[in-house]
Amino acid sequence: MQIEERQPLAPFTTFGIGGPARWFAEATSEEEIAAACAWARERGVALFVLGGGSNVLVADEGFPGLVLHVGLKGMERDGEVFHVAAGENWDEFVGRVVEAGCAGIECLAGIPGTVGGTPVQNVGAYGQEVAPVIERVRVFDVETQKFVEFSRAECGFAYRRSRFNTTDRGRTIVTRVDYRLRANGSPLIAYQDLKAHFAGWAKTPSLAEVAAAVREIRRGKGMLLVEGDPDSRSAGSFFKNPSVTQEVAERVRQVAASSGVSARVFPAGEGRVKIPAAWLIEQAGFAKGYRMGAAGISSRHTLALVNFGDGRGGAKAREILALAEKIADAVEARFGIRLEMEPEMVGFER
Repeated sequence: MQIEERQPLAPFTTFGIGGPARWFAEATSEEEIAAACAWARERGVALFVLGGGSNVLVADEGFPGLVLHVGLKGMERDGEVFHVAAGENWDEFVGRVVEAGCAGIECLAGIPGTVGGTPVQNVGAYGQEVAPVIERVRVFDVETQKFVEFSRAECGFAYRRSRFNTTDRGRTIVTRVDYRLRANGSPLIAYQDLKAHFAGWAKTPSLAEVAAAVREIRRGKGMLLVEGDPDSRSAGSFFKNPSVTQEVAERVRQVAASSGVSARVFPAGEGRVKIPAAWLIEQAGFAKGYRMGAAGISSRHTLALVNFGDGRGGAKAREILALAEKIADAVEARFGIRLEMEPEMVGFER
């Protein structure tokens, strides 16, 4: 394993934003992960673990410690269980699973990033989440310097959350994820966009057709990484959809009604409701394509903040954050809800 210095981080992120890492290492084995952590620990430097770079915003000044890029590869199948190394490309894995006729993640096609990031964020889209199909997660515990495995029940999954980004934040490094999928299973068509796409079909679409439809829908919203597409230089959904109490939801309904608009709310379980962040942003006065210099809102999806760039260069992290704060302030002022940012903030002072 080689430790490099002053490695630019922008090329490792889908935003294409960020300064250099003071130190940088690529780990292609569990032994190298343990060695890199020991290196950082012995020198008392901060450690940040980087996967596919699809859910991060790196500070313009970069990161003052060691950035460990997880590049573990490999996949093994044991019946309906797939053991997948953390550095495998997520969308490629979805494609292989769908081709094998296994259901459970077909609606998660087209999501950028690596396998290791899926349990951390409990990745979800178009009516599916990874939590129900994750059987086990193998991690390196930075504090004890040991490898540990967690069952699904021990992962603490919730909407866009897990123990890995809450109670154990910064403590664990995912090295492998085991997924239990359904051989010869039927695809899930629960999300409205998918229902509309397949309306009028005389036959039930296949897993491959559903995955292809999801990619097509994502591309139409600028949520698919496509070379040359300016809308894809983002971190996907920048804000989480708020889960609120019925009382807060009623207040939102009243505010919306005062403007002659019907509020968009959906059941979220346990007496709570979910309100689409995109709808809140639009109602707060921000339209698709809104720009603040080189930072802006996607021209196709209000929930994505984009590094549009121009002849003088791309957006800075501070510009993306300034736009995010402006949007969050406006939503809070109108509805009393503070939007929560979804990407990991790297190198920013807390």
